[in-house]
Amino acid sequence: MCLGIPARVVEVTEEANNLAWVEIAGIRRIANLTCIVDELHPINSCVGDWVLLHVGFAMSRMDEAEAAKTLQLLTELGEAQQQLDEMWTAET
Repeated sequence: MCLGIPARVVEVTEEANNLAWVEIAGIRRIANLTCIVDELHPINSCVGDWVLLHVGFAMSRMDEAEAAKTLQLLTELGEAQQQLDEMWTAET
């Protein structure tokens, strides 16, 4: 199963290699934006974009509302998993 995480592009670091800093919940990491840049949307116009990040690559752009909804769902899944883990530990 593959999981994409919404991230916001905050700074282009290497224009020639399509690399940029992205931010996910306050954590920054370098991402490759090659899959989302083209003549109509060059690397420098990506700052501020929300992207779907998978293993260090921005796979697609998404709007802010969709990113917020996805992040909320991921948070809820994490909380549900924590509750399941706690129930599992309590039963053994």
